[in-house]
Amino acid sequence: MSRVGNAPINLPEGVSVSLDKNVVNVKGPKGELSQTIDPDITCKVEDGVLTVERPTEQKRHKALHGLYRSLMNNMVEGVSNGYKKEMELVGVGYKASVQGNVLELNLGYSHSIYFAVPEEIKVSAETQKGKNPLVTVEGIDKQLVGQVSAKIRSFRKVEPYKGKGVRFVGEQIRRKAGKTAAK
Repeated sequence: MSRVGNAPINLPEGVSVSLDKNVVNVKGPKGELSQTIDPDITCKVEDGVLTVERPTEQKRHKALHGLYRSLMNNMVEGVSNGYKKEMELVGVGYKASVQGNVLELNLGYSHSIYFAVPEEIKVSAETQKGKNPLVTVEGIDKQLVGQVSAKIRSFRKVEPYKGKGVRFVGEQIRRKAGKTAAK
């Protein structure tokens, strides 16, 4: 029994779901998303509640049941509230700025890094005196927001000795002790 797959999805105000064979379209105040689903899995919308059902108890159907229910829930959440990830740049001289849909990062290398952000994603950079620069990634597609955030983080991963690099706000970094001097 799939606990995730059997849970119904409540549709908030202003969110509508349309089903075309094996394509699910979710439209809300922030935008529209679509997802192709396996032909074996069926979706139903009744009284503002979206349910996902599977035909048999096969292992494959059980796996797809929970997967597609989670994807539908993420789509409904995205078009109603959206997703947001915040990252901070920890290090001397680390900077970030945005011109249009291009993010410019200075992360201690001899050159600047220019990252073209997809059209569906909104990126903003904020710098306050005495604090680490913040980069905020926002969008309606959870997978795309996470992928763009991970790509930005990969430009300078946090190192364990000084803790310098790009990290998510609130992330705990496992620190290591450096060398000890011999006497």
